[in-house]
Amino acid sequence: MATESDLATSHGLTPAVWRQYLELTKPRVVALIVFTAVVGMLLATSGMPPLSALFAGTAGIGLAASSAAAINHLLDQRIDAVMARTKDRPLPTGQLTESRVLAFALALGALSMVILVLWVNTLTAVLTFASLIGYAVIYTVWLKRATPQNIVIGGAAGAAPPVLGWTSVTGQVDADALLLFLIIFVWTPPHFWALAIHRRADYAAVDIPMLPVTHGVNFTRWHIFFYTILLVIVTTLPFLTGMSGPLYLGGVSVLNLGFLWYAWRLLVNDDPMLPMQTFGYSVTYLMVLFAFLMVDHYFMALTGA
Repeated sequence: MATESDLATSHGLTPAVWRQYLELTKPRVVALIVFTAVVGMLLATSGMPPLSALFAGTAGIGLAASSAAAINHLLDQRIDAVMARTKDRPLPTGQLTESRVLAFALALGALSMVILVLWVNTLTAVLTFASLIGYAVIYTVWLKRATPQNIVIGGAAGAAPPVLGWTSVTGQVDADALLLFLIIFVWTPPHFWALAIHRRADYAAVDIPMLPVTHGVNFTRWHIFFYTILLVIVTTLPFLTGMSGPLYLGGVSVLNLGFLWYAWRLLVNDDPMLPMQTFGYSVTYLMVLFAFLMVDHYFMALTGA
């Protein structure tokens, strides 16, 4: 017997409108962004951050990230219609119009700025706006199409959230906040290049010069391996600088062994599933790493270490 969903599909009905708008915000990506921002807030103080910074900062940063994602959908709709991974998005399928997406993105961006200026601080608002423009405009419009190093340079915008969380609480950019930025900045290339290997045919079809398209898969695998080694070094710095303690060091060491294992397997194994497995591990890696930072931070505060 046909379900209601089957009947709706057979009559050409589109999914609920709210789901289409939710998809524009790239909720999984935004969830990771917000999580790293919240960890940045928690690491900025020995106790709990002010509720205004915690809630308003989280809302403002999340809305700005959602706005940037929607703008990305708008600007990339031509190539999205060609790529298998993105062809079913709301704009390529005609479920939403350009004017609606633009209005939605601008509304989210404006609301985020109002929240951050009124209830957080101006520095966080300025840095958040710069990150929004960096990803939604500079990366999407120019860098993505200009150079195989697009994800390396453009990764700066994606690495900003923990700094934004930090400044939400302190009103200033500290060295420890920049170290959090550096971790995500170095993590981004091996994370995204693994996906790019898997989707290289899609990128080639739309003339996006991702590294595996311009320099080949083997060259990209070596870059993933070298960046993973660099990531191991960078993620050890919180312990070496005294920002974090042994609990973090133990956890991140296990995570790094896992990432190195995946990077090495990519070099020596042609299994077509490995790039996506590496990509999936990299997402888990970053979430768990920031969880270790947070847990270690409060463990050190409680024990007086």
